[in-house]
Amino acid sequence: MTRRRRDTGTALLMLAPLLALLGVFVVWPLVHAAYISFYTWSFYESPVFVGLGNYLDVLTDHEFVGAVLRGLAFSAMVVPAQVAVAFVFAVLVKSLSRRMAAFMKVTIYIPAVISEVIAAIVFSLIYTHRGGLLNWFLALLGKQEDTAWLGESGTALAAVAVPAVWLGVGVASLIMLAGLLDIPETYYECASLDGAGPWTKMFRITLPLMKNIILFLLVTGFAASLQFLVLPLVMTQGGPVDSTTLPNLFIFRHFTNDLYIGYSIAAALLLFAVLGAVSAVIFRLVRSEKAMDG
Repeated sequence: MTRRRRDTGTALLMLAPLLALLGVFVVWPLVHAAYISFYTWSFYESPVFVGLGNYLDVLTDHEFVGAVLRGLAFSAMVVPAQVAVAFVFAVLVKSLSRRMAAFMKVTIYIPAVISEVIAAIVFSLIYTHRGGLLNWFLALLGKQEDTAWLGESGTALAAVAVPAVWLGVGVASLIMLAGLLDIPETYYECASLDGAGPWTKMFRITLPLMKNIILFLLVTGFAASLQFLVLPLVMTQGGPVDSTTLPNLFIFRHFTNDLYIGYSIAAALLLFAVLGAVSAVIFRLVRSEKAMDG
């Protein structure tokens, strides 16, 4: 009993710096933000308690609701595409020789170290209405009229989603590759002896054993894509007609333009609740499984 207490004390002592940092930079700001959200708080006037007034204002604001729905649609474009492309890249890298695989891993990871601002500028140039690379390429294929990809509400959100996929696919590919390499080759050898083909191996061995990896990428991907700010801010400034105003851009605008920040804090906390709800739905749909020993 004494040894167990001593071990517990040692563990708590080693965790103390991390817990202190967590409390100072995560827990306390969250508690303070929740406190501010119940007030008409500003830097220039004394706060006035309004209870749930800020939350009711946010929930009845059709612009906030529209931004959240737009963010969910944006995430639905980005995350499945990101996971699918990452899986294809991981399978490709696994099938290559060691030297070629090392080159491909470095190449795939390059987008992860590129600034979102730089990516936004590059893709804005690609989407340029007159003289853009995309319209030039489509003209070679026979398309007659140029498209203003970032200037039309029907195409702007999808156009912003493409660089979002590109920026996240590097890390997702390496995580997916690590999961693939962790599957014992004996499973595939036994399946081959039973006459299983490539598709049978994929759906009966690879995907079931990759379920935890896919779950992780879905949850983290949705959380990241729903909080994109830089891409729509730089590429479209939320336009045209608010068609690319994602939740974080909506909150950023109110925080920088409103005198009272209680509304912005309430909107941020409600977005946090949306993220939790989306994550819970994903966990419900894609159940995790215990790892199996090879």
